[in-house]
Amino acid sequence: MRPRIRDTRLVIPHFLLLAAMLAAPSVCFADETLVVYSGRAERLIQPVLDAFQAESGVNVQMLTADSTALVNRLQMEGDRTPADVLITNDAGSLERARELRLLQPATIPGIEETIPPPFRAPDNSWIGLSGRIWVIVYNTSLVNPDDLTSILDLADPKWKGTVAIPSAGSVYLQTGVSVIRAVKGEETTIRFLRGVKDNAGSFVYGKNRQIVAAVARGEVAVGLVNHYYITRHLAKHPDAPIAPLLTDQEDNGMGSILNAAGVGMTAYTKHRAQAQALIQFLISPKGQRLFADVNKEYPLNPQVTAAPELVPLENFRVANVPLSHLAQLRDPTMTVIEDVGLR
Repeated sequence: MRPRIRDTRLVIPHFLLLAAMLAAPSVCFADETLVVYSGRAERLIQPVLDAFQAESGVNVQMLTADSTALVNRLQMEGDRTPADVLITNDAGSLERARELRLLQPATIPGIEETIPPPFRAPDNSWIGLSGRIWVIVYNTSLVNPDDLTSILDLADPKWKGTVAIPSAGSVYLQTGVSVIRAVKGEETTIRFLRGVKDNAGSFVYGKNRQIVAAVARGEVAVGLVNHYYITRHLAKHPDAPIAPLLTDQEDNGMGSILNAAGVGMTAYTKHRAQAQALIQFLISPKGQRLFADVNKEYPLNPQVTAAPELVPLENFRVANVPLSHLAQLRDPTMTVIEDVGLR
């Protein structure tokens, strides 16, 4: 049976989660088991781990929790950790783990051709697996997409009462704001946050799928989400009046905001060969195909194409902010978010 920590994101503060971890008995794993700490929802990563287990014969067990809490757990456990591999839902958490020396470089043959440099740490201590774009989801019955060319447009007072946004604890919001700060500067970022806070009012949600559902119901006209939540909603409700809008593509635009789920091998793994084999599988065409087909995310291996319902990654421009910078951007970004009063 797979051990699992309930995902406490946006429900229990991280310091309370860590207190519970300290008080609780350690999870026990068999010595021959490859242990994965995953900040990704089980339904998103388990099919890929199952495929690796079936192909390799390596027994894999997964423990899931919030990505930040798992990084803190690794730090607390030190060389006593049972974890061999860390998977997170954003590159910033992996970079933070690297800075804390909780990860070690993986030796993956052909990595230079498999995952481009912008999507991995310089020393390969973490490697991107799949990309997601922060997009505007809009109700096709309520919005003319030509009225929105930038995410920053959502701060315009004309959208008051019609915008749904993620809560302040959302790693996707934090990443998006970090990129805006890096490209557009502090003043523009504060103006944007104040505007969307005012325009959203009470339409603040803990989960992307709640935002997509609110837009589909016409409760709001637009929302900010990761692209694949729109695709998943349409797979279940093909007649829903929603569509994604890729913005910020003008010559002077910042480009679309991209974040990536990724993987790293822990500093104290006792199963180095098996951990590297898992990473190799995750970035292989077979593993990447699963991310593309099952999760509708963008595979980062250029040999693998995205799902046909997505705009190919090479067909639009992405903001020029290295994923490895997201960790150092997060603390000052959180200060700005808190100062503006987003909840």
